This record gives sequence, C-alpha cells and structure tokens, in this order.
Amino acid sequence: MNVFSGLDHEYMARALTLAARGLYSTDPNPRVGCVLVRNGEMVGEGFHAKAGDAHAEVQALSVAGARARGATAYVTLEPCSHQGRTGPCTDALIAAGIARVVYASADPNPHVSGGGAARLQASGISVATGLLAASCEALNVGFFARHRRGLPWVRVKLAASLDGRTALANGQSRWLTGEAARADVHTWRARSSAILTGAGTIKQDDPRLTVRDDSLALLGRQPLRVVLDRALQVSPAARLFQEPGPILLITESQDHTAIKAIEVCGAEVMVLTAGSGLRAVLHELARRDCNEVWVEAGAKLAGLFLQSALVDEFIVYLAPHLLGQDAKPLAVLPMLDDLQHRWQFRYQDVRAIGADLRLSLVPVQSGES
Repeated sequence: MNVFSGLDHEYMARALTLAARGLYSTDPNPRVGCVLVRNGEMVGEGFHAKAGDAHAEVQALSVAGARARGATAYVTLEPCSHQGRTGPCTDALIAAGIARVVYASADPNPHVSGGGAARLQASGISVATGLLAASCEALNVGFFARHRRGLPWVRVKLAASLDGRTALANGQSRWLTGEAARADVHTWRARSSAILTGAGTIKQDDPRLTVRDDSLALLGRQPLRVVLDRALQVSPAARLFQEPGPILLITESQDHTAIKAIEVCGAEVMVLTAGSGLRAVLHELARRDCNEVWVEAGAKLAGLFLQSALVDEFIVYLAPHLLGQDAKPLAVLPMLDDLQHRWQFRYQDVRAIGADLRLSLVPVQSGES
C-alpha cells in the first residue's frame, strides 16, 4: 500500500486543477495534468489541451528542461506507453531522467492500463498510484465509463416547474427557466462528446443544439449532435442543419429519398435494425469515442432512458413556477402500483443558478440505502 505525504497531496491537487483546464477541449482524450517537483520546488507543469497536442507530461517536461532530472512527476492519469497521435509519455519521462512518478489512477484504456507503470518501473523509476484517484475519475467520468463498460456516461437534462411539469399542454415551454440556467446548459453541452435528442423535440422546438457561449465556442469544437428519428420525419429545413458541427441522424427507415435529403444537408444518416433500442445507439456512440452524452429531449425519450436503466446522471433545472396538472410531465413512465418499484435517485449536487435550482441526481442502485 502506498503512503503519501501532505506535499504529495498538494502537488496532485495542483495537477488536477491543471487537468480541469482541458474540460471543454480534450475530447475524446482524458483530461490530464502534470506537475514536476525537484527538491521541494515545482520546476514544471502542464496539461493536455486537445487531442493531437502534446500530453501533460510532455508539456511539463518542456517547461522544466534540464531541471526535470531527478524530479518527481505528479500525473493525474497513468502515463501512456503506446504510440497514438503523439509518442509514449513513458519514454519522455524516462529520457528526461525522472526519478519518481506518482499518478492518481490507472488508465482504463486497454492499450495503456498497467503498461505505463510497468515500463517506468522497468527503467528504474519509482512508481506509486492511488493518490486522489476518485477525483481523477470524476473529472474523466465518461472516459472511464467508455473503456470499462463500452458505454458513454449519460446525462439526461430536463427543465421543470415545481410541480414537475416541462411544458404546457399545448407544448409551450419557452422559457421555463431563466437566462442563467440556459447559459449553464451551454457549459454542459461544451464538455460533452455528443448532444442527443429525439425527432419530436426537433419538430416541436426546432433547437440548434450547439454551444453558443462565446468563451467556449472559441475552443473550436462543437459536440456531435445526434437525432433519434425512427421514421425519418425531421425536415431538412430544421435549424439544426443550418449550424456548424457534425450531425448524426439515427433511423430505422429505409426511405432512400428521405435519407438522401438529410445527407444533402451535411448530416450522416445511420440506419439501425428495427427494434435495436437505446443501448445499441449508445454502443455506437462509444465506438465513435464519445465519452459523455448530454440528452436534451422530451418526456417520452427521457422516460425511455430511465426505463432502460441507461441514465447515469439526471440534471433537472427546477423553476419556481407551477404549471398545473394538465401540463406535460417530466418523464413518461408506466403507472406503478407499489412504491417498491419507483425510480429512486440521490442528490449529488443542488445549487442555485440564477432564480432556478439545478439538481444533479444519480440513480440509487439495487441494494443501496
């Protein structure tokens, strides 16, 4: 068992702070930070900014130069030992003469997992792991989910009134929440690999589903927009197709004329076998290296995600209004006759966003109190 000092914790905490700078830009890579310390002095630090750029360790080594020799490297994720878009970080650490490597969590990527540590140890470098591992995994929750279970991390977002209603009976819902809550949604969109919705939402609200926060848009990445449209009913005139960024429309329709009309708009159309279900959709998104999926959909699709046990996190913006019993519900779910069968969540975070509340909830697992 590794024993870590107070200074070890301090330096790893700094590495995690650096890693978070890549929150909106590293996708599909993990967010990683690195701090180099020699004789009690930080001699270099870095973070991974975006896929294809130098990794955190290489950035830190570049800052440290010759001062890296004999230093300890604090890295939030196990250094990579394989050739990807960039060279192995293990080789760079070895060549720089690093004496000790402390990393928070093993890399779940099978191309790396355990291999990085083994390569460093084989070169005589002292290696320790497990320091602030939970914080590293929380920062990279989708990356870990994709590699461990073959599915992305799924967040379902809804805006609701105090009585759990999302729109009037006539469909009117703009704007249920305030400007601050709507701005907050863009930060969640920006960190996501994909934004997923259904054809009904496209027809009802005609959303763009893009990141429109100027400070985030400057990062130059728009998440993949995914539309589930079983019967291929979305109009090529939808605003979705007028905005920059990749679009994937998933359907069961074999209507080649309709498919071509969507493809002409610049979207990719993928035809799934009838009855494939949401799990097949998520497996496909994981295959495309999607880490975090942000679901913005109506009550019907939100209910399907819940019934399929495919919700990892439920984000509800709660507005201080009442809409009445005829308004549309939060999620369409089957009627229950026993409270034992209810869908249960626990609060992970509750905070005020302008005049509204943002509730972050996670499902209660079987057997969990």
